[in-house]
Amino acid sequence: MISLRYHIISIAAVFLALALGVVLGSTAISDRLLSGLSSNREQLSHQVGELQNERNALRARLTDADAFDASVGPRIVNGALRGRTVVLVTTADANPADRDALRGLLGNAGATVTGELQLTDAFTDPARSDQLSELSTRLLPAGLRLPTASDAGTLSGGLLGSLLLVNSNNGRAQATAAETTAVLAGLSDGGFVRAGPQVLPAQLAVILTGGPTVGNGSGDRAGVLARFATQLDHAGAGAVLAGRPGSADGDGPIGVVRADTAAASVLSTVDDVSTAAGRVVTVLALAEQAQGHAGRYGTGGNAQAVVPAIQS
Repeated sequence: MISLRYHIISIAAVFLALALGVVLGSTAISDRLLSGLSSNREQLSHQVGELQNERNALRARLTDADAFDASVGPRIVNGALRGRTVVLVTTADANPADRDALRGLLGNAGATVTGELQLTDAFTDPARSDQLSELSTRLLPAGLRLPTASDAGTLSGGLLGSLLLVNSNNGRAQATAAETTAVLAGLSDGGFVRAGPQVLPAQLAVILTGGPTVGNGSGDRAGVLARFATQLDHAGAGAVLAGRPGSADGDGPIGVVRADTAAASVLSTVDDVSTAAGRVVTVLALAEQAQGHAGRYGTGGNAQAVVPAIQS
């Protein structure tokens, strides 16, 4: 006769065997899983290494290409702006290295840089737009007129355009030296600009900015600069707005210009001025502006071409 004790021992043995089977099975699965993960990790590590090598090779090629562009750039632009005068306007985030290299190329092209004006952060600050508009209206020299638009970018562009650029019809200064000094002093006292030791009116203008506009009100800041540059173009024989990669994005100043058909039809833009090729293109675009043409150049998705068409 089978006793109760025998039943209990049998049941316990069954559960013990099941538990042991689970442990042994899970251990085997864990070993296979770990082995598979280790293999995947090695494969991923190998792929990362290959991608890093490719990236380093591409960087080296870009460095070589930039060095080549820098060496041949002066020859490419040689004489493109012979006899022309250019005023250089920079924003607070413009890279000094871009500015210095561009000035050198303008000299190689035969142009004379008549002066430099830097716009401060306050110039594009939406919180100070009303103050800039009021000051632009109050400082306007007698005999000059501002655009009918009321925004700060257009008004300040109209004011500074009449000071920084000569009349495109007769080549004469639109304001006296004393008037220019007084206006720049007023804008400087307001914290909106920093002028060089001497700023004389020129035929053409380059507005040099940085990369993408970031932070609160970035779109408004970009809009102020875009409208300012567009109005500066209207005031003289032509202008180019040049920036670093990212400036052609939707919230960047070049992106704002390119999204406005009317502005893009008169103001040329270059979105890769941080490269030697981009600076060469900026000079060529300025020469194209002097001939009454405009274009969108660079590597951005909204550019029409990398470089202006070579004129025969």
